[in-house]
Amino acid sequence: MLLQHTPVQAIQFQNQQVFIKRDDLLDPAFSGNKARKFYYFLQADLSQCSSLIGHGSAQANSLYSLSVLAKLQQCRLDYYVDHLPTFLQQNPQGNYRAALANGANIIVNPDSQLTAVEYIETQVLPLDPQAVFVPEGGRCSYAETGVKLLANEIIEWATEQGFADIRVVLPAGTGTTALFLQKNLPFEVQTCACVGGDDYLKKQFFELSVDENHHPSILTTEKKYHFGKLYLEFYQVWLELQTQTNIEFELLYDPLAWLCLQSQWQEADIDPRPILYIHQGGLQGNETMLPRYQRKLALNNNTKK
Repeated sequence: MLLQHTPVQAIQFQNQQVFIKRDDLLDPAFSGNKARKFYYFLQADLSQCSSLIGHGSAQANSLYSLSVLAKLQQCRLDYYVDHLPTFLQQNPQGNYRAALANGANIIVNPDSQLTAVEYIETQVLPLDPQAVFVPEGGRCSYAETGVKLLANEIIEWATEQGFADIRVVLPAGTGTTALFLQKNLPFEVQTCACVGGDDYLKKQFFELSVDENHHPSILTTEKKYHFGKLYLEFYQVWLELQTQTNIEFELLYDPLAWLCLQSQWQEADIDPRPILYIHQGGLQGNETMLPRYQRKLALNNNTKK
């Protein structure tokens, strides 16, 4: 599988031109942000690997992508979670359902005194030297292999367009993709902290690189948002994007980045550089996020009555 050369699509959104790097179209099963970050493992020889070991949320995009990776590499995925809701077990959906369909072995951390990653590091990996551990969300140096390919595609596209300078925009969880893009690009990378605040994101940057030249710029909004919480403005900008561009974005990370851009567009001095927005996929999660928003909207409408 060759995960390269995704198209760039020009759109108009709120009377602003934005170029969209369609990494959501990389591959039907292995797309977007995680495909870039796991590219190293996709190309690696894992024939002697006993299993892939991962951890995180039972609805994480990385769970689904790791399950695809394990299936492609014909090895087992053991994915550890600190909590697995009974409702989700009884009603599999979203990334959890798709990962199970790919044969993922999803394990609830058996030691309440340790986090899932602590349990893996102390109780799992020492007993299985042939296991390959992938940190949560792919936040590791190996991620640079695939992200560098993305950076090269961006440089090639900007050159073809005759753009001397652009700004590259994408939302961040751990900030891994944004940091390795900034490290490998001559353009400014702008991101926003979707998980935790700006200080958390800066800490993630330093854990990956102490060189602040590799650190992207962080976009902010006046309002502070909590990861995973439902905000009607998130749903509204998501719906407006789909209506105006006919492109589906995901509901957890993308809305914050677009709200940050909206804030910039309302300023007197608008940055004139072309915007290249990285569509990082993750649409599998909309299967569970969209019904949550629809329930919230219905509840709000009933309350108003």
